[in-house]
Amino acid sequence: MVRPELVLSSWKTIREDAAQAVEDFSAQDLSFRATPDLMSFGEAARHILEAGHALSGLLLAGVDDMTAPDFREKMGQLAAQIPKTEGPGALAREMRSALDASIAKLSAQPAEFFSGEITRFDGQRVTRLEMLQFIKEHELTHRSLLFLYLRLKGIVPPTTRRRMKAKA
Repeated sequence: MVRPELVLSSWKTIREDAAQAVEDFSAQDLSFRATPDLMSFGEAARHILEAGHALSGLLLAGVDDMTAPDFREKMGQLAAQIPKTEGPGALAREMRSALDASIAKLSAQPAEFFSGEITRFDGQRVTRLEMLQFIKEHELTHRSLLFLYLRLKGIVPPTTRRRMKAKA
């Protein structure tokens, strides 16, 4: 059985590494993109921040059908609550503080909240905990793009630095 606190804890670690990647990246390179059809570094970081906030916010607001016609509108409203930031330091701080606030609210929910079922935007029925796991995995995917961009700029990602430090 997967416990909510485990999902939340691992999401916090993923977010911390993404925020660290943002701090490690040059402010002048936030618009860097590997190819024209990919998100820029800054767009990917902002997407991580807004999507995590909006999707978890929908769960907390009691939305149980993400196939509803107003789903994108609600996502946009929640994403708009995140202040615009200037530079990597401010963006990284917002990434951390927004997730801390979401985790505090999610941690206060009873077990029944996480076992309750919702309809995901693809029509699949999932528990709120499974949706939370999906949100975390979505973020992990975009964090991978941030790490690729770090590598392309000659910067070692935070997870690799930790592993190398532990090995030494």
